[in-house]
Amino acid sequence: MNRLGEETSPYLLQHAENPVEWYPWGEEALERARSEDRPILLSIGYSACHWCHVMAHESFEHAEIAALMNRLFVNIKVDREERPDLDAIYMNAVVSLTGRGGWPMTVFLTPSGEPFYGGTYYPPEPRMGMPGFPQVLDAVAEAYREQRTEVTVAAGRLTAALDASSLQPASQDPLDEGLLTGAVAAMRRMHDPELGGFGPAPKFPPACALEFLLRMHHRGDPWSLHMARTTLDAMAAGGMCDVLGGGFHRYSVDAVWLVPHFEKMLYDNALLARTYLQAWAVTGEPRYRDVATDTLDYLLREMRLPEGGFASAQDADTNGVEGLTYVWTPQALAGALPAEDAVAAAAYYGVTEAGNFEGASILRPQGDPPPRLSEIRAALLEARDRRPQPARDDKAVAAWNGLALAALAEAGWRLRRDDYLDAARGCARFLLETMSVEGALMRSYRDSRTSGPGFLDDLASTAHGLLELYTATGEARWLAEARRLAGAAARFHDAEDGGFFYADPAGERLVARHKDLDDNPTPSGQSMLAFTLLRLARLTGEDEGTVVEVLRLGIPYLSRSAHGFGQLLCALELYLTPPLEVALVGAWDDPSTAALRDRARDGFHPSAVYAFGDGSDDQGLALLEGKGLVEGAPALYLCERFACRAPVTAPELVEVP
Repeated sequence: MNRLGEETSPYLLQHAENPVEWYPWGEEALERARSEDRPILLSIGYSACHWCHVMAHESFEHAEIAALMNRLFVNIKVDREERPDLDAIYMNAVVSLTGRGGWPMTVFLTPSGEPFYGGTYYPPEPRMGMPGFPQVLDAVAEAYREQRTEVTVAAGRLTAALDASSLQPASQDPLDEGLLTGAVAAMRRMHDPELGGFGPAPKFPPACALEFLLRMHHRGDPWSLHMARTTLDAMAAGGMCDVLGGGFHRYSVDAVWLVPHFEKMLYDNALLARTYLQAWAVTGEPRYRDVATDTLDYLLREMRLPEGGFASAQDADTNGVEGLTYVWTPQALAGALPAEDAVAAAAYYGVTEAGNFEGASILRPQGDPPPRLSEIRAALLEARDRRPQPARDDKAVAAWNGLALAALAEAGWRLRRDDYLDAARGCARFLLETMSVEGALMRSYRDSRTSGPGFLDDLASTAHGLLELYTATGEARWLAEARRLAGAAARFHDAEDGGFFYADPAGERLVARHKDLDDNPTPSGQSMLAFTLLRLARLTGEDEGTVVEVLRLGIPYLSRSAHGFGQLLCALELYLTPPLEVALVGAWDDPSTAALRDRARDGFHPSAVYAFGDGSDDQGLALLEGKGLVEGAPALYLCERFACRAPVTAPELVEVP
């Protein structure tokens, strides 16, 4: 019996009609494996994953393959987005076993949950050097029966290694400027100077690393802005970037950012919108602002849920065909546009009879835009909207909504967009009310149901988003909630070795523990928490000790693959920068207060933190203590470690470095 029909995850529900006797992860499946002494086949994926769909159609919907799975294994299906703790542990196992990872992930476990063999996609019959999935099933089951001792010993060793990797002691090397310059040098070695990005194809959008480079440019580094701009420009050129509807597809399979995997993920678009917004603040280039607004407008138009939060993803496939919604032929252009516009659109967007993707063309602007580009783009988007659309995973993930909240809040004040601020407030209420149970933030929500408790990145990214919303609005509620959630993350703390576990140590005990430091692909929960705790400490005067623990854990990794640790580097850069604290006292809607506020926030001030008050109380913030109006007028105080310059009341005198 397939047991997925009552699950909330769209990914699990996609498999609810498979002839495979799937279980969700839980005690029922594990107990059956133990009682029957059967190995576990654990399959992990997500709803927007193209190759997950392929393997499902080829194998999990195949009656004979399903019967083999049912006879030999206890079969468990997991949505990696609902259970990233399981995904992280078993992905590390697969990478250790095979040298690479990806989804769908296929892992074989002992009844106690210890991994002993695994891989990713398997075809239904041997091809391209890969064994057929039925062969793998037979071989693994035979090894478990006939070589039990060897399997058990190997599984135990691998599991011990996985657990030990989370308990590495912190480096005792100094936290100094050399780590930052060394990270930039490491990125330069990996950077593609012509096409942007880091390393060869496939290329993934490195949003956190780009934010770090913008920060390093602000510090005066001569190379950082070039690396950031080449990557931002290449990603936005079209292909991976949806030049009609806005937003970004998941990643590029080639080196030129043209052919993507077509799924669109909330986290990528939230992170990239904020990065392009900050690039606009640094450079003044309108094209970066336009990419940011196109991306946020896409999220509001296509991903916002009725409750105020945001859906997780749009699928890579439409009607089982990857990218079907997004690609064009000359004939499709002719059906959507007047003849003259169709010719102009084909030339500008590079649409040819040969195509650049399976006989069709992915749009990429080239040359000078035609005179009627805005009308052409609107007509093409309208025509595309009439096509069959990719499925939307309407499950809301707390961490990803926190990232969207941060992007909308920052865009709201930078661009003076009240609609973005209203959307940010709606998202914040969704997280704190709809996605919380008795004040505890949950991991995911769908169809009026929440999943289990949030993980470290859920608390950290939501606290980060709430702090950005406070910076945007000055509304004390959001700061109080950011402090509460950041404080709640203390239960993840590793008192022995420092840093934070990804999952609550008091929760479900898995075969190994996990600490995330790299951005894979969302910002590391530890790194985001360190970044947020540091900003909060500069408002409240609280201790920064746990921040130092996280930074020291990350030191060994920075010289090897710095571009994968962008959020950690942002936290380290902030830690090594002298505090820049801005306190503004005055009624929020007073025009004089607004003028001071705009002058203090405009531009790029990555190390600044802001506190807002009306002079009546300090809201429990050390930064507001003893600060009031000056002769009845709103006043701005610029401080370092709570030692402040004389207050200013005239906007032209405000100089935030």
